[in-house]
Amino acid sequence: MNIPKLSIVASLLLATASFNAAKAQDDKQLLGAGSSFDNPLFTKMFAVYNSTTGVQVNYQSIGSGAGISQLTAKTVDFGASDAPMNGKQDSALSAPAVHIPVTAGAVVLSYNLPEVKQQLQFSPAVLADIFLGNITKWDDAKIAAINKGVKLPSTPILIAHRSDGSGTTNIFTTYLAKVSADWKSKVGAGSAVNWPVGLGGKGNEGVAGLVKQTPGSIGYIELAYAIQNGMPYAKMQNKSGKWINPSIASVTAAANVAIPADTKVSLTNTDAPEGYPISGFSWVVVYKDQNYGGRSKDRATNLVKLLSWMIHDGQKFSNDLNYAPLSAAAVKVGDAQLKSITFGGKPIL
Repeated sequence: MNIPKLSIVASLLLATASFNAAKAQDDKQLLGAGSSFDNPLFTKMFAVYNSTTGVQVNYQSIGSGAGISQLTAKTVDFGASDAPMNGKQDSALSAPAVHIPVTAGAVVLSYNLPEVKQQLQFSPAVLADIFLGNITKWDDAKIAAINKGVKLPSTPILIAHRSDGSGTTNIFTTYLAKVSADWKSKVGAGSAVNWPVGLGGKGNEGVAGLVKQTPGSIGYIELAYAIQNGMPYAKMQNKSGKWINPSIASVTAAANVAIPADTKVSLTNTDAPEGYPISGFSWVVVYKDQNYGGRSKDRATNLVKLLSWMIHDGQKFSNDLNYAPLSAAAVKVGDAQLKSITFGGKPIL
């Protein structure tokens, strides 16, 4: 059968147009993975961004360590982490990456003591002793001494901690290592540690679930998870000796620090008199040059535009979700990082 050449050409053109349209649509579907700390904020940000731009972000809340692993394997466009990448992680990458701070938040101590109506408070020493397993009951004299007037039960303390590699764990253990010599020597700091006691849960969601379901338990979670689940959380004594409630204001105070060009900075055990001491930045990490693995320039541009929107317009969603909006200094350094991102050596922005 003879097929007119015009029909063949038209069919080829139509097929090419369909392929290009599909590819363009694919370039508007970005993949991210990592921090569960960020997930409540990201869920809101990405929904709004999709409604206004058509760019869809599929984000997997699997923990900071897993997010960095997926970025390293180049199976996602970005990883999100509450801990800046360390030297070992940097060396595992096939090319340099950049860190863009996207939010700051509080890691809070949430507990399940239905009979206790007052907000508990912990000093650095008492908190370290609890997580080291040195304090095993809620009515221990050391807890009672800093919670005068609170009728504490004799319930055994059950520790809930992360079972996965976690930036939230990094923030929490970095804090404990700064305030407790015993913790520093026996456990140390990192995204994953050998816990002296307790049960593990995956993600902030997993730890929140353990605490909520288990009377007598205590665990560390991001502030938004505690508030969204109606869970009590403690005040912490900071370096200035003040008892600080975790809040947007106290995290903002802790985040008022000089930020280096690579944006890698710790906020824990802040010197700020009104600062909450277990605070931290969270970052999105991407490859500095986006021309890899057959990626298109359009996809790279969509990614960088998303990140720019997140650190500018997207910050307006922070307050309502109990995250601290980025400071002007953090946005300035983030902008500089975004401007350093290239495609084939040429700046994208």
